[in-house]
Amino acid sequence: MTNVRQMLRNPLFLVLTLFLTWFIFTFLLMPNFAILRSVFVSPEGSLTFRSVERLLSSERAVDALRNSFVLAVVLSVTVNIVGIFIVLVTRFYDIKGGRILWLGYATTLIYGGVVLVAGYKTVYGPNGVLTQVIGSVLPGIDPQWFSGMIAVIFVMTISSTGYHLLFMSAAIARVDYQTVEAARMMGGSDWAVLRRVVLPMLKPIIFAITILTFLAGLAALAAPQILGGEFQTITPMILAFANSPTSRDLAATLAIILGISTIALLALMNRFEKGGVYFSVSKVPVALQKQKIQNRTANIVVHVMAYVLFLIYVLPPALIVLFSFTDARSINSGTISLDSFTLENYINVLTEERGYRPFLVSIGYGAVTAVVVIVLMLFTARMIQRYRNKLTIVMEYLLHIPWILPTTMIALGLILTFDHAQPLVGGQVLTGTVGILAIAYVIVKIPFTFRLLKAAFAGVPDNVEDAAAILGAGSMYTFRRVLVPLVLPAAAAITALNFNSLLDDYDTAVFLSHPIYQPLGVVIRNATTGDQINDTTALTFVYTVLLMIISTFTMWLVYGRKSASDRANKRQRKAAAGSQGPASTSTVEPADKAPVRNDSLP
Repeated sequence: MTNVRQMLRNPLFLVLTLFLTWFIFTFLLMPNFAILRSVFVSPEGSLTFRSVERLLSSERAVDALRNSFVLAVVLSVTVNIVGIFIVLVTRFYDIKGGRILWLGYATTLIYGGVVLVAGYKTVYGPNGVLTQVIGSVLPGIDPQWFSGMIAVIFVMTISSTGYHLLFMSAAIARVDYQTVEAARMMGGSDWAVLRRVVLPMLKPIIFAITILTFLAGLAALAAPQILGGEFQTITPMILAFANSPTSRDLAATLAIILGISTIALLALMNRFEKGGVYFSVSKVPVALQKQKIQNRTANIVVHVMAYVLFLIYVLPPALIVLFSFTDARSINSGTISLDSFTLENYINVLTEERGYRPFLVSIGYGAVTAVVVIVLMLFTARMIQRYRNKLTIVMEYLLHIPWILPTTMIALGLILTFDHAQPLVGGQVLTGTVGILAIAYVIVKIPFTFRLLKAAFAGVPDNVEDAAAILGAGSMYTFRRVLVPLVLPAAAAITALNFNSLLDDYDTAVFLSHPIYQPLGVVIRNATTGDQINDTTALTFVYTVLLMIISTFTMWLVYGRKSASDRANKRQRKAAAGSQGPASTSTVEPADKAPVRNDSLP
């Protein structure tokens, strides 16, 4: 209690506590209560299960539920197979052209979601280049061959391997080279070393990625909606029900099922993860060196598979860039000549309001959200990290609500809560306004931003703040001039990732966007509706290219500069060691120097 009083004596933290209490109750708790009320409370105020009965009697809804769980389970297998393979061929095995392969596989880091799905439809859809090539060889092929469950699994498998490139690449860099060599000297084959030594050390990160993949499959929207055909899942069904006021209780019921499944899965996976013990037996790990595949046949097969995957990854973004410089007629026919190339698409996007309006809307939403979240969480993370008491512990748990609930459930809760006047927001109706989408974006980004900023503040030594206090600096001055500069690099990286991830958002925007101020995700989705390609489709390619440029710059800003500085420091250390005398043949690096990267992505 004394700790609470001490915290509330600070005027800044007092105001922040009051604001967080209002925000958490209004935007994190009330929407969930609204969903529960719409499902289990009748208009007369009595307990009812009519919505559940209606849902179970709907064959489409039951099929969507089953399809979602099937999709999530299948993706948990396929994504790990492909993801582990691309990490091994770029970081563990000595594969020719490994750097080029990594760049190709990394294309999913600079575009994703509805943009990626639209790109694959451009290649494999009814008017896609590959479909036309196959049609010229097999005239009887169905133009709709790339649809249904197989198409959804294929696209989502490719798009979901970004976690492996970011996190598993960092984890595999910590594998001890001496341990691998010892296994080989004891007669272990390539497969035995991989299965018995390397993969067991990667189990924690595999568990984490499996959780994220399962949740992504369970809440998938863009891929099933665009490519699914008759294979529909929970989230597109929630969207269809939410658009009809008479069916919103069914949408709420599906959202509750989705939320319960998410929470149960997280609890189950955490239990499994805590039950295992994973460690390296070496106390002084040696930096991993790439391994040659000893079996000649296996080496050839792996090389072929690596480059086939490379083509699958690279073809859609390459064609998107190419088609962004052509007209709709060339895209539709799949034939490109020198006369087809034009800058008209870029001129339209950059000079006409119809072209640049969606881009500016997305940039506006992304910038406002990124700034608001980082400023709010800077103060919040510092307060909760400094003052550990019952009040801050409860706040910390409540701020993680958006992390355990699917985006669909959050959006639907906001619609149901604010479709009528609410006293807690000044009696305003927020549903259908420009602001409700910004509020949803802030809600979704709070847990990620809070966790990383709290970790950044935890890394600041306590004596820094004590020294400032001894010198007479006030708490606000210390925070502004001492603490913030120390966590500013992390804050800048988080801001960039948040901004980047919202530019092509579709899952939230499709529920809450204003009909006049529609962001890019919704515009690109609307352009992919139907099988005909028009001028609007050509403009979406320009949007996608611009998004990829921004994403590439953001990834370099967050990850590339750090990697470059690390390499420069390593070269300086080697040069210094060389000037002092002969160096040992092996390089010894502690495990905590391995690159660790954090995420934002669909």
